[in-house]
Amino acid sequence: MSWEEDEELKRIMEAKLRELMRRAAEAERRRQMEAPAGPVELSDQDFDAFLRQHELVVVDFWAPWCPPCRMMAPIIDELAKRYAGKVVFAKLNVDESPLTAMRFEIRAVPTFLVFKRGRLVARWVGAMPKELFEARLRALLGGQ
Repeated sequence: MSWEEDEELKRIMEAKLRELMRRAAEAERRRQMEAPAGPVELSDQDFDAFLRQHELVVVDFWAPWCPPCRMMAPIIDELAKRYAGKVVFAKLNVDESPLTAMRFEIRAVPTFLVFKRGRLVARWVGAMPKELFEARLRALLGGQ
């Protein structure tokens, strides 16, 4: 291969790399725009598919008769908006979706399960102040 062909190959490779980086940045912008701005209601039927679609998911296992669950609801709503594009929040009513609750051995509500790439990485049980919940979340995000 001659020197001129080598330089042409470098230019082609650099152009291709720039195009790939542009597409990746564009895909990330679209993903962030499509990220839900609030908690998504899940059921037994869509739980696993939802986890596969998102990188980091916090699932609030709750019940309508549970006062601590109702106390946590506005905190979860606020954090879902604040961390949109980084974390997806979901809610699963344990009375309406008992199979998933049993599968993850939910014995008290609220219980928060955190999944990274579909794998369970954290379990937080009970109501807590927003500051504590957010500190735990930031630790999972690497301090962001």
